[in-house]
Amino acid sequence: MIEPRAALPQTFFGYLRSFGPGLIVVMTWMGAGDIVEMSVAGGNYGYALMWVIVLAVAMRYVFVSLIAKYQLCNPHGEGVLDGLGRLHRMYPPVLMFSAIVMGHVYESYVTVGIGEVFVNLLGRGTVWGWAALWNGLALAILFRPVYGHVERVFKVLLVLLTLSFLGTALWVGPSPAGIFRGTLAFALPEQVGRFSPLLITIGMLGAIGGSLLNLVYPYFLEDKGWTKPRHRRIQTHDFLLAMVVMIVLDLAVWTLGAELLHAKGLQISTMDDLPLLLSEVLGQWGRTLFYLGIFAVMFTSVVGFALGLARLASHGFLRWRAGPGPLEADYHTHWSYQAVVVWCLLSPLVWTAPGMPGFVTLTLVANSAQVVLMPLIAAGLWWITASPHFIGPTYRNRWWENAVMGFLFLLSLWAAFGSVRSVLGAIF
Repeated sequence: MIEPRAALPQTFFGYLRSFGPGLIVVMTWMGAGDIVEMSVAGGNYGYALMWVIVLAVAMRYVFVSLIAKYQLCNPHGEGVLDGLGRLHRMYPPVLMFSAIVMGHVYESYVTVGIGEVFVNLLGRGTVWGWAALWNGLALAILFRPVYGHVERVFKVLLVLLTLSFLGTALWVGPSPAGIFRGTLAFALPEQVGRFSPLLITIGMLGAIGGSLLNLVYPYFLEDKGWTKPRHRRIQTHDFLLAMVVMIVLDLAVWTLGAELLHAKGLQISTMDDLPLLLSEVLGQWGRTLFYLGIFAVMFTSVVGFALGLARLASHGFLRWRAGPGPLEADYHTHWSYQAVVVWCLLSPLVWTAPGMPGFVTLTLVANSAQVVLMPLIAAGLWWITASPHFIGPTYRNRWWENAVMGFLFLLSLWAAFGSVRSVLGAIF
């Protein structure tokens, strides 16, 4: 899976060609969560909750930048999970079990979603049948993955995704004044519809701000061959580009929700609500184009979730068994990686059975539930990047980075508390 050479580019176009890990992880993060969270937030509350994007993107940028810094610059030549394992021996098994559980949870909504996409778009087949087809293709790609092939698939789907979401949003037309006011609001509006603004806010912090999925980024860096301090600069540029892509695509979906749903006093409750409105405004081609974008988001998440979380679980399993000593095997090719890939891609098919919760509900609850892990990950990451014992004196956090991480840790505690309360409220 790992690329044998990772030469540093020397030209602008060389940099563009070398980009990849950031785009893969961002398209994995986006998934169904961003489509649902952005369209529900835009549809129910217009642009009033847009400030959450600012908060969530800032959280994710700091988290992942520090994760990448540790991965590339620590003097021990170890991964982030190895550092967390030296901090406390329970981190590897906890992260392993979390990856297995959340692998099922994350894949559940994208599995249901990708099945619903083709049933709605083509009007034939079943959700189970289409989901089994695409999850089976993902299994064939990932059972013995080659990084270059995965990166090329993601770049092709990114082009499709950009044409779909950005094209339809520009066609409908955003409101610059509404975006500006919503970005500076920092307030929760009164509840509209089934989903409370707190649930949507916590869900967006989970979908964009992230938690466990932040820890899959080091594996994509490693697969690319970026493993040394000299790769820090290109990694930073790669991740900045990816974050810009994520913000633009998220704003595009939010605009569609605000202009098509909120403006008409409508709410989203099923996969087909937004595409049906697009067909009224833009015609059948608009609906088809948007559904192709949804497919691109779903399939990249199906692949990215299974790849990243299987790496994390396998690494955690081998580190747990080895303790502080050397790993007994390569977690890239160990049987535990393959077992978790199979689990992630096959077990969620149970959610495609009749009578199971729908795509939108699964997505909102799953994205809120993942925030529970944020304090554990934020605290551990803060410690190993602040202590010279772990990251070394050269790259340890500066005072302002520690201040930001302290704030984000407190924020993660609030988000975790709100997550538990909002999920219980949604279920009961």
